[in-house]
Amino acid sequence: MKDTNFLKENNARHMWHPMAHPADSLNNPPDIIVEGDGVEITDVDGKRTVDAVGGLWNVNLGYSCQPVKDAIAAQLNRLPYYSTFRGTSNDAVIELSFMLKEFFAADGLTRAFYTSGGSDSVEVALRLARQYHKVRGEGSRVKYLSLKKGYHGTHTLGASVNGNSNFRTQYEPLMPGCFHIPAPYPYRNPFDETDPERLAQLCLSALEDEIAFQGAETIAAFIMEPVLGAGGVIPPHPSFMPAMREICDRHGILLIADEVITAFGRTGDWTGSRHWGVQPDLMCTAKAITNGYFPFGAVMVSERLVETFEADKTGKAAIASGYTYSGHPVGAAAAIACLTETERLQVKDNARDRGAQLFAGLEALKAKYDVVGDVRGGHGLMCALELVSDRATKKPIDKETIGRVHRETYEAGTMVRVSGPNIILSPPLVLSEAHVQTILHSLDAGLSAA
Repeated sequence: MKDTNFLKENNARHMWHPMAHPADSLNNPPDIIVEGDGVEITDVDGKRTVDAVGGLWNVNLGYSCQPVKDAIAAQLNRLPYYSTFRGTSNDAVIELSFMLKEFFAADGLTRAFYTSGGSDSVEVALRLARQYHKVRGEGSRVKYLSLKKGYHGTHTLGASVNGNSNFRTQYEPLMPGCFHIPAPYPYRNPFDETDPERLAQLCLSALEDEIAFQGAETIAAFIMEPVLGAGGVIPPHPSFMPAMREICDRHGILLIADEVITAFGRTGDWTGSRHWGVQPDLMCTAKAITNGYFPFGAVMVSERLVETFEADKTGKAAIASGYTYSGHPVGAAAAIACLTETERLQVKDNARDRGAQLFAGLEALKAKYDVVGDVRGGHGLMCALELVSDRATKKPIDKETIGRVHRETYEAGTMVRVSGPNIILSPPLVLSEAHVQTILHSLDAGLSAA
């Protein structure tokens, strides 16, 4: 590693950081993280903190998962790369595909198509949805529906179904044929409805209205996160996703579950869709599939689509999509080891228990600080605080103040993520009760600064 002075002098000077204004990064240099161990990270000055961001929702097993590191090293020594384009495969990706078929059996998903990450997975799923309808002779089904506040990556098609203007306006016009309905977000919604069950019904009615307006015969798919993540950790009412599934079925529309964040135990179950008893037609995965140790993702495909594609005799089912690193053997080896550890440790159970502890602690902080307008979570280790300058008007907190909360929380021992007025918490799924207390103690110190 270069010396500390070199790193600080060159910090943000020769790169642009994702999701940041270049000038902000220059004026407020990012924290330089140089080590990770367990659920803790260490910065260039030697400050050690609990990582309540979990890398970026993905380091479920922590930073010292030796079986995954060993699997990567062994695969690099044996076969560091080979293509999975038509005509070739590799042993690691064949083994992984069998494991994923077993893992997602309860979700009705039996085939995998490999990508390099979450945005890729969303792009492929949206493409496959259109292709499915074309194979079936319904080529008019080309439109997409999604939720406002939903996040589906940064590719142009994924950004087009994104429901947050922060990820859209700088790059518009985006893809035509993408339409959004209100999210089941009790704290802020156009209906001024605070009852989650009633709000779910209003959003579903808006969906039915949009389908009628667009024409069901023109719509390929509806895409949603089972629990909205980057939009502020918004869990829908339990009635919402099952009713969404029924509406899609009734109108011949595919349901895509974007589980890039929620799959592999984050929500306290193996997938977010299982919380609501729903089997999607397509599922987007990435992030925790390799614990963040290797860029890798997979689109999981339901048996209904499998039968249509594999029975095709016209050639329309040929998949004209793929990436140089689709099914990368090192990524596949990492995923095999990661999936093995994920199941061995039953991390979903710890996510459920520690998530309940964290959520209860956040509720206590809300009672203590007026700056906390809303607390969301209750499904594993996905939680958020929405900060406001006035509870009565719900006016969002200003950027300077939430920046101060973030900095004081970090100084007190915990790295958190700020997204708009939200402090988002997504720590590794292997954290302990003591780590949860550290997070709450740090947030207490940070909120007191506001």
